[in-house]
Amino acid sequence: MIEAAIFYFFGTVLVGGAIGVIASRNPVHSAMFLVLCFFASAFLWMLLEAEFLAIVLVLVYVGAVMVLFLFVVMMLDVGSDRLRGGFTRYAPLGLAVVALVVAMLGVVVWRGDGGLGMREAPPRAPADFSNTEALGAVLYTEYVYAFELAAVLLLVAIVAAITLTMRKRPGLKYQDVSRQVAVRREDRVRIVRMDAEQDE
Repeated sequence: MIEAAIFYFFGTVLVGGAIGVIASRNPVHSAMFLVLCFFASAFLWMLLEAEFLAIVLVLVYVGAVMVLFLFVVMMLDVGSDRLRGGFTRYAPLGLAVVALVVAMLGVVVWRGDGGLGMREAPPRAPADFSNTEALGAVLYTEYVYAFELAAVLLLVAIVAAITLTMRKRPGLKYQDVSRQVAVRREDRVRIVRMDAEQDE
């Protein structure tokens, strides 16, 4: 009973945070609501006894991805008028996606048996059970090809991002380290000797 109450509490927080992400006009506030969603999801993972996934969600997404996202948002300085224009432009597509997701969730929750069909809780794992070991065993045996494919795609994305950043464009300022190291004092500093001024 207590676990069900905790689940519904954090589920409500998660849904409220998701609504705040899409309803907030300030991008920084949307990012903060997304951080709230990540924390609520981590608590739900803890209820499912997936402590490793919960810690990874907090460390990777909240500690790294969201910080990077906030830096990008603050550097771009996106105006609210542009956000409002994009919201009204893509509102029909967003409503269609929301309707599809709600329909899929309805099918999963209702389960087609004329009711919610609440099942019994799964049996508890033994005390010496390691979900990290079980996750690694499944990841590197049954889903090893999908894991390797995801790693290759991420590597290609990193290389593409570096290539787009380092390409030469007109007016682009770049750093030439070899020229900076090879510079001499005579090339940068000119010593001018002047007579000292005397007060009259």
